[in-house]
Amino acid sequence: MLFIFAGASAEFALNKAVDWLYFTGKLPSDPIGRLFSTVTYARRIIYSSESEALKAIDTMRHIHSAVENSRGSIIPDWAYRDVLFMLIHYSIASFELLERILTDEEKCEVYDVFYRVGDRMGLKALPLSYEEWLPVRQAHLNEDLIKSEYTSDLFLQYKKHLGVVRFKVLLEAQKLVVPSRVKDLLQFSSFSWLKPVVPLYKFSRFVRIDGLIKKLLLPAAYMKQIKELDVH
Repeated sequence: MLFIFAGASAEFALNKAVDWLYFTGKLPSDPIGRLFSTVTYARRIIYSSESEALKAIDTMRHIHSAVENSRGSIIPDWAYRDVLFMLIHYSIASFELLERILTDEEKCEVYDVFYRVGDRMGLKALPLSYEEWLPVRQAHLNEDLIKSEYTSDLFLQYKKHLGVVRFKVLLEAQKLVVPSRVKDLLQFSSFSWLKPVVPLYKFSRFVRIDGLIKKLLLPAAYMKQIKELDVH
């Protein structure tokens, strides 16, 4: 979950529709809190029964509709698709980083789950299969991302709320999962010093001391949410 949203936090900052995330002021004022709020919804979708998952999706749609009504305009459909596409990409990339390479069939299963989420939210023009999605995802990366003043401000907010050391860890984690287009726009190097540490983290999970690492990586104010990450 943490790697999914580490990657998404980088790509979010580049999206041409990121101004929508600034409209309520909640994201720049508490980016870590917003991360855990998003994690909560993701966990409800992934680990709950189908009926509970559908309720979570409907709640998300209602929240976005309320923001649209307040602003007096509609979030573009391509922006919704971008967010969905992020979750697909980073779900696969994070699992493969920490566990193993997924088979094509398993990637198709991942896509099918998120396709149903997007369909429930009423998104249009969703590719019907994982294979059809791949070129569409690349087109979105090429067309919908730009480095802007919002990008710079969001990264400043990440640094402010995480502190210098944790912020550096975030940047290194982002390098491990973001696509090349995001790396290029953010001028990330191809090397991450965190990569050699990943096997140690995997071992820490095996001996059940990964909770200590999470305590070190995230501010103490979010300990309750950190513990809930391990509860399915």
